[in-house]
Amino acid sequence: MFALWTWTGSRPGRAPEGDRETVALAVPTGPHGAIEVTEVDCALVDPDDLVHLDLTDAGPSVLAWRAVLQDGSDQDDAASVDSPPLIADRSGQTARTRRARAHEEVRPPPGAADADQTDQGRPDRTVLPTAAHAVPDAVGTSIVSAERAVRVLRETQCVRTELQEGLKAQLRPYQARGVGWLHETVAAHGGAVLADEMGLGKTVQTIGFLLGRGGSGPQLVVCPTSVVGNWAHEITRFASGLRPVVWRGGEVSDEAGTVVVIGYPMLRLHGTALADQRWATAVFDEAQALKNPRTQISKAARALSAQATVALTGTPVENHLEELWALLNLVTPRLFGHRTQFRRRFVRPIHEGSAAAAVRLRDTLEPVLLARKKAQVAASLPAKIHSDLLCDLTAEQEGLYDQLLDKAIDDGFGHGAQRQSRVLAALTALKQVCNHPGLITGELSELAGRSGKLDLCTDIVANNLETGAPTLIFTQYRATGDLLVRHLDEQFGVRAPFFHGGLDQAERAEIVTGFQSEDGPPILILSLRAAGTGLTLTRAADVIHYDRWWNPAVEAQASDRVHRIGQTRTVTITTLTSGTTVEEHIAGMHERKSALADLGDSAGIAALARLDDDQLIEILRRKREN
Repeated sequence: MFALWTWTGSRPGRAPEGDRETVALAVPTGPHGAIEVTEVDCALVDPDDLVHLDLTDAGPSVLAWRAVLQDGSDQDDAASVDSPPLIADRSGQTARTRRARAHEEVRPPPGAADADQTDQGRPDRTVLPTAAHAVPDAVGTSIVSAERAVRVLRETQCVRTELQEGLKAQLRPYQARGVGWLHETVAAHGGAVLADEMGLGKTVQTIGFLLGRGGSGPQLVVCPTSVVGNWAHEITRFASGLRPVVWRGGEVSDEAGTVVVIGYPMLRLHGTALADQRWATAVFDEAQALKNPRTQISKAARALSAQATVALTGTPVENHLEELWALLNLVTPRLFGHRTQFRRRFVRPIHEGSAAAAVRLRDTLEPVLLARKKAQVAASLPAKIHSDLLCDLTAEQEGLYDQLLDKAIDDGFGHGAQRQSRVLAALTALKQVCNHPGLITGELSELAGRSGKLDLCTDIVANNLETGAPTLIFTQYRATGDLLVRHLDEQFGVRAPFFHGGLDQAERAEIVTGFQSEDGPPILILSLRAAGTGLTLTRAADVIHYDRWWNPAVEAQASDRVHRIGQTRTVTITTLTSGTTVEEHIAGMHERKSALADLGDSAGIAALARLDDDQLIEILRRKREN
């Protein structure tokens, strides 16, 4: 990403129009031109847009970067001279090759013509003004060198080009940079922590990274049990050159191109067998599960033999800083081998309020941890990010799902109007099992651990609570909404309001007003039908669809409660689908844009009922081969 800014001659001016963000840059301050790190109002643009952006009085930094972007012959040996700050590149990590200390004397900035200077008589070299790479490091003592800024751009462009053949996804510039950063960091340190904010695509970036290492040997992905199926699905979807294997014991494949996908419980149970295998790459998704290094599962993770280790997490610190050490020690034990030293240098002084220690920690983390926010890459994002997650069924859900379907088949689906009612009853029961088995059995004393979907939803909500992101959760069923209200109260101590059709107008208005207020509840649960239209809930920018509706337009209307006038942030929409079930069939219909009519209408029910028994059972039956 590029941060576009202006210079008045003595200080930064107003940012051009576009996605606005405040960025820390090293700029001249005071009458003597001393360089200090200052928060500057910027407009964010991605490289593709910068070339064609219509800018009045574009200065030397803009012209220089445009030349780099347009001229593929430019190499990463760009020179730099001092000139008026106009643009800064934010895509690279800091290299301490150029100092920008406070009170450093600088020459008076020359005019815009300096952008056309050559270096040592070479007319083909693009001169990069200092202002074009004025991004400071964590401690504010260095800025990105011109050479590194251009090299990062070139490498990112190469990554996007190389992945076009093997990766069936159009990576955004920041995602391509993430793949390149993973390769670069792993090569330098043996491991990395990718801690991008939820919704920025950590999974697809990691798959791009795994694809580049596919020829080095078998690779391992360890993740929460609820998303094992989703990982296998996404690898198949995006990387045909990789072969995902959901491993449940037995022989471990050692073929190149194989990606073994397991849940954390499997790592705990079969750690010895997995440790005997030499892995090209080990990836730990939702790596905060390993925050306690004393647990059996953390010890099993550290016992794995891998050439490269990557931790993925949206919340590298959930409760205290020592959790961060556990992740760093997992991926780069050579750099973070001493827990006592980490406590002494960072944990204790930061806990005592030392700002210097906090800055020192950021500086130490910079080479191995990449954590980007949506605001930092806003220009590269659409107005809405859609994230479709497959959730694995628990053993209890699998057994109950099959039992209910077998009973429906034995009872028969009947004919005429009776057939319609029986089809809808069977479908509703199966979808309730996907939500939580207790909704069918009535056994609701314990909720956690019995539904893959509920567990995954809990993880997402935990992350959003950690980051202070208000969240809407939509469900079709009143009983599911009541279950979510209770579960969130028990798990987080959060009393989430439930907006549903049984409320009168005054109660509904009170819920909406309360949620939209600055100190409103962090979570709001809503009935898809009662709250799908007419409401404005722009305090939230995160939406979770807990269960699937046949008609994608109904889900889209519900999502638009937050994606409407008054929303200033990128909206993240997450749909939860139980893999191998009828919900996966619904998701496939959404992708093909051929969904049946709304099941609330008789026409939708009739469309299902018109299928013969074999076709209907094929839609409802669990796809065990998945």
